[in-house]
Amino acid sequence: MSDLKQQRRVCVVTGSRADYGLLYWLLIELKSDPDIELQLVVTGMHLSPVFGLTYRVIEEDGFLINEKLEMLLAGDTLGSTTKSMGIGMISFAQTFDRLKPDILVVLGDRCEIFSAAIAAMNSQIPIAHIAGGEASEGMIDEAIRHSITKMAYIHFPGGEKQRQRVLQLGEDPSRIYCFGKPGLDNIRRLNLLDREAIERELDFSFEPNTFIITFHPVTLEDNTSKVQFQTLLSVLDNFPESRLIFTFPNSDAYGNIILTMINEYVASNKSRARVFANLGQFRYLSCVKNAHVIIGNSSSGLIEAPLLRVPTVNIGDRQRGRVSADSVINCDASVRGITKAINKALTSEFREKLKDMEPPHNSDGKISIRIKNTLKTVEINKELMKKRFYEVVKTIPV
Repeated sequence: MSDLKQQRRVCVVTGSRADYGLLYWLLIELKSDPDIELQLVVTGMHLSPVFGLTYRVIEEDGFLINEKLEMLLAGDTLGSTTKSMGIGMISFAQTFDRLKPDILVVLGDRCEIFSAAIAAMNSQIPIAHIAGGEASEGMIDEAIRHSITKMAYIHFPGGEKQRQRVLQLGEDPSRIYCFGKPGLDNIRRLNLLDREAIERELDFSFEPNTFIITFHPVTLEDNTSKVQFQTLLSVLDNFPESRLIFTFPNSDAYGNIILTMINEYVASNKSRARVFANLGQFRYLSCVKNAHVIIGNSSSGLIEAPLLRVPTVNIGDRQRGRVSADSVINCDASVRGITKAINKALTSEFREKLKDMEPPHNSDGKISIRIKNTLKTVEINKELMKKRFYEVVKTIPV
């Protein structure tokens, strides 16, 4: 056993059920390594009763939470998001002063992660950023993600396209480790349930066909959530035999509107519709594996669903710019567009083509291990903290 004083203090921030699921196996690896002291900071939706108090799931999984950091205000406006971020920066500064991590690990592009990154940067704590270089042109998250890239010192993009974008932002290639998307380790390392088992687990039949619906606000559009989601619900009315599983939207501005509409719709369609605040990665991926179509505008339809060979109907501009598989049918947020896309996804011809499809993102189940090993061994010194802008000239080394 390594001397406790020699342990590298690796602090990980999680703010939602989604990023916790993507970080799960990395957290397992960090916790299991005797040379690492895992520090876990839980914030955002995890601490909200509305979203199921999912910090309890983290504790049930056996992780010690070093800090529960409240920052999420109850408002449903752009202004309340900004205020939450301000509260978060103050609270993260206090937390980092107490924990004194050697390195901070963050994933993605949500507002709570941005607050953590700013606080760490000003505290001279090196940041390791997972999932930089993605593109999602319909969201405020796009600017947040690239901003975190510029604050980060170590990068773990999910693929070669994403690596190229991180390079375009002026990051040194020696600081970029392109291992893949750690969340996909779930599909390789979890024994997902078959249809009979997930039906028993949820007490919900998947026959004759089941749609998994996740719809988030499009934060760079002027309050379009209500209109777009109402359009989707009217389309679902035209598939009366289909079974419907709704998951909660994110806590973005205008997300409460969508949540209210989901609850009202499910209450009026109890015989065929269910809503879940938090399925967890195991049950969620088991649902995706056995679903007929994934519908909405969530990144899981473009990343996890293709690896499970399940069709996705991707609505609107929220995910525009992401690498897309042949299993993804993009459509506008109109009745005609969504209906046409669903009908195409349900055809046997389309589903048959997916059997031989090569998904753009894959995993051998060891991506999280490679990230952990890098976090453990990367040299942390003054040179790491002094970044130089990497000029991209003619060709980019691969």
